[in-house]
Amino acid sequence: MQLTIQGMCKRYANGVQALDNVSLTVSQGMFGLLGPNGAGKSTLMRTLATLQEADSGSARLDDIDVLREKDRVRGMLGYLPQDFGVYPKVTAQDMLDHFARLKGISNGRERKAVVDALLERTNLSGVRKQKLGGFSGGMRQRFGIAQALIGNPKLIIVDEPTAGLDPEERVRFHNLLAGIGRDAIVILSTHIVDDVADLCPSFAVISKGRVLLAGEPRGAVEALRGRIWRRAIPRETLEAAQERLPIISTRLQSGETVVRAYAEAPPEPGFESVEPDLEDVYFSAVAGHLAVPMRAAA
Repeated sequence: MQLTIQGMCKRYANGVQALDNVSLTVSQGMFGLLGPNGAGKSTLMRTLATLQEADSGSARLDDIDVLREKDRVRGMLGYLPQDFGVYPKVTAQDMLDHFARLKGISNGRERKAVVDALLERTNLSGVRKQKLGGFSGGMRQRFGIAQALIGNPKLIIVDEPTAGLDPEERVRFHNLLAGIGRDAIVILSTHIVDDVADLCPSFAVISKGRVLLAGEPRGAVEALRGRIWRRAIPRETLEAAQERLPIISTRLQSGETVVRAYAEAPPEPGFESVEPDLEDVYFSAVAGHLAVPMRAAA
């Protein structure tokens, strides 16, 4: 199964160009969509989830026209939005049963089997009769994935799923997503680079509505080898350094301000070459420093 997006554009009434000629090809497995807040990620996800219209362009899920055959898409779609609301006084079991009815599973015995299997898969069996209002953030996200998996969807979209989770819940959620990605297209929309590095064999970076690069994380990192430089600088000189140097990120380490820069050679004396990582790829792309575009993701 393959999702193909071509030339998708969306401009809001306030003049914001949320999507600007977005083109991507996504195959089965985990696909990471990285971008800062306001990059257009959620607009693209809502459009693919048939919740809003694009101004132009196309999207096809194999032979399905995503923008025009919305009912067919919804029959194959699982969606966990960024702001996933629940009814606080309803139990997990009853809420999943309700979602299963909405998905067209009318047989009570079949529906119970589906609900039981999903609660087990998301490690929520022990709290099936607990009201959703008492769930932790991680439990609520796992419940969100459970509802998204009803009907064995072939396209699963998760929007900022690990924001706010503690480290233990984040690892648990990663393991859950990794298992799901074996059987469907899973698009993980996030601004957390580590989520993509840990989970996704292919990814894209989007900023200001445009796809800046797409490819495999390993290849993208390799393309930066020899181009990332690091140096500790006095905090009071940071602003001036940012004005004259191609700095892509700053970090406070052991009381020092450590900057990383993108350049073909040491930007100034005192900079040392360091091994690049996916965070460097992300920041270099968003800052416009990348010299070598990645191939289209597949």
